[in-house]
Amino acid sequence: MSYQVLARKWRPKIFDDMVGQSHVLKALSNALDQDRLHHAYLFTGTRGVGKTTLARIFAKCLNCEKGVSSKPCGECNACTSLDQGRFIDLIEVDAASRSKVDETRDLMENVQYAPTSGRYKVYLIDEIHMFSGHSFNALLKTLEEPPPHVKFLLATTEHKKVPITILSRCLQFNLNHLTVEQIIEQIEKILVAENIKYDKKSVELISICAAGSVRDALSLLDQAISFGNGALKEDQVRTLMGMVENEDINGLLQSLVNSNPDAMLDVIEKISSKNPDYNNLLSELLRSLHKIAILQILPEDSSHIRKTDETLLEFANAMTKEEAQLYYQIGMMGRKDFYLSPDPKTGLEMIMIRMLAFNPSGNDLEIKKKQIIQTTKNVDVINKEKPVESNSQDQSKGSDGDDPNSTWEDIINEMELVGFVEVLARNCILQSQDNEKVKLLLSPDSENLLTPELNEKLEEAIKKRFGNKVKLIIAIEESNHETPFDVATRLKKESKNIAKESVKNDPLVKNLQDTFDATIDKVRPQ
Repeated sequence: MSYQVLARKWRPKIFDDMVGQSHVLKALSNALDQDRLHHAYLFTGTRGVGKTTLARIFAKCLNCEKGVSSKPCGECNACTSLDQGRFIDLIEVDAASRSKVDETRDLMENVQYAPTSGRYKVYLIDEIHMFSGHSFNALLKTLEEPPPHVKFLLATTEHKKVPITILSRCLQFNLNHLTVEQIIEQIEKILVAENIKYDKKSVELISICAAGSVRDALSLLDQAISFGNGALKEDQVRTLMGMVENEDINGLLQSLVNSNPDAMLDVIEKISSKNPDYNNLLSELLRSLHKIAILQILPEDSSHIRKTDETLLEFANAMTKEEAQLYYQIGMMGRKDFYLSPDPKTGLEMIMIRMLAFNPSGNDLEIKKKQIIQTTKNVDVINKEKPVESNSQDQSKGSDGDDPNSTWEDIINEMELVGFVEVLARNCILQSQDNEKVKLLLSPDSENLLTPELNEKLEEAIKKRFGNKVKLIIAIEESNHETPFDVATRLKKESKNIAKESVKNDPLVKNLQDTFDATIDKVRPQ
């Protein structure tokens, strides 16, 4: 016996076998059981969601020899003939290949004749939107007043191309995309029945790539089983579909957690030797960040299935919620101009560099280093330095007579900067300001924040604040003084430490610890 592909072998034969589409199944079942049947039905939805399958089951329900109901027997001559595709009173028409008006007229001429062996003569017209305007006109009159023994079941992927005159004469049912979880459940059911070994991750990958289509999922499943010599393994499925290995995605995530650009570039270089699809790679990274974000909002005692992924759970604990959201947002924004990059690898590298550059916690180590340097320098050495502090705080009046004692922090707030421009400004120190220029210092370690576009936007804000004649100068230079960003980070840490000590020394908390043998898990300052 020849092999039958899974998509055909596992095509549903009754409503209960259908995956999803409960809203449609309920309406059709009630109509069949209550004998409230319309003469024309239109099933819409993307490929592989069950439009034609649903129509065939509906035809079986109409013609089962044991009576019209939502549960055909599956054993009578009509049911078996329909399952085998040889029921003479089910006329299936492919509108794409029979769109000419003469063919439609010939088809409609036979409508008046009674069914040969069934209860109803059923016309199943697939991709109805492919009909020409004249063909729709030829169908229209018959569709409006068909003989009582005829039912029309129409299916289309593009219902907007169907004339409103046709739509108004049909009951329309919109079939939904299948969720990844629904497809996973169906695939696992099939694999168990077919006695095929598999791992969960490979099934998930196939379900994601199917993009809501069960038929696509089963076609990919057939291909993956052949590739894996009768079994499903994650690494083989990734190779088959041109995806990178899971450890490479984890390597990129680890480089973000460690704020390690060397490791990040090494991982990307390793991936590039496999000639990957960089757009798919970025999509995989974003999916992982999405899962991490979900894990971070789940309570500790949650039994959600995602908490079984120990690797992602570790990343969720290593990142803050803000970091996960930042990485995801930068990745999503990067996809918009991905095609503009010189080459895909460069595009991916720049997106990853942005994730590191704009991560506030990535600067913690540098802040600590600066503070250590400051405490080891004596006052005499500092006094010999160029009077940066005096200039940074002593600002001459601008053209509009502003208070010379305004700080850079106040100026930033007054300019109401947002986004990456604000990030750039808060990582600078105001060295001097007069009626002609505003000079800022930017640490060499933060040089990657300075781009021509951000420089231009910041200068526009400066001119709006101090006057059009004022020029912005940003010098790449080390400073002994804290930027507004450094100050905010330090104060946040100090606030957290104070909160920890306050809770730790609170008599009520101590009493609770002693009574219930409890420990302090997390402390968040108000």
